[in-house]
Amino acid sequence: MKTDKSLNPSASEPAFNPGPAAAPLAVRASGAKALARHLSEAIAKGVLPSGFKLASERVLAEQFQASRGSVRRVLSDLKQRGLITQAVGSGTFVAAAADGTSEDAVAQVSPAELMAGRILIEPLLPALIVQHATRADFARMAECLLAAEAAASIEEFEQWDGALHQALAEATHNKFILQVMALASRVREQGEWGRLKRDSMTAERRRRYQEQHRQIVAALQDRDEEKARLLLKQHLLQIQQNLFSR
Repeated sequence: MKTDKSLNPSASEPAFNPGPAAAPLAVRASGAKALARHLSEAIAKGVLPSGFKLASERVLAEQFQASRGSVRRVLSDLKQRGLITQAVGSGTFVAAAADGTSEDAVAQVSPAELMAGRILIEPLLPALIVQHATRADFARMAECLLAAEAAASIEEFEQWDGALHQALAEATHNKFILQVMALASRVREQGEWGRLKRDSMTAERRRRYQEQHRQIVAALQDRDEEKARLLLKQHLLQIQQNLFSR
């Protein structure tokens, strides 16, 4: 099977033509999106087989005209979705096996089912976060907060909103929780979820979400498990109401 030489210059086989998705883009954010789309599709189609070593962050950043930070976020997301693995000193590789959940199965999960599950599961995260979160975890949360507040579009805000909730999952340092939240992230990528968020979003609701996010993170930094749990549940219930109440 041919591999993508453009992502690994040392590959001996002919380069896979990544097509428009990987074409150089002037806008760095667009470059990161192109990288994420290209890698996801290439892995799903088997163009990048299990065990294939990706090029370095520097090479990917140059090829897709994206910042190194954006490339790291793309790779972090793919890792949490079970598509790649990373080893310090060795590099980044296509995962030997996916998580076993097909895209068809993911597509069958409705936004209502997703929210019901999130309301049950996510308020449990603070119990682990207050025990295990590191300075780096809180720095990542702060990065997500700032980027979401600076987002110029609903789509960009939703991207960073998802990144914050992923950062909360990562701060548990619990592999089972990470797998559950990775599945939730895949459901959020479905078109129906995006449509609902766009249709329900207002400037006031976005402001309120941002305020809730800051309150949740502040409570976690104070290691106040009960307050963080209540704030997180209230936040999710608010989203549920805004999505499905007309």
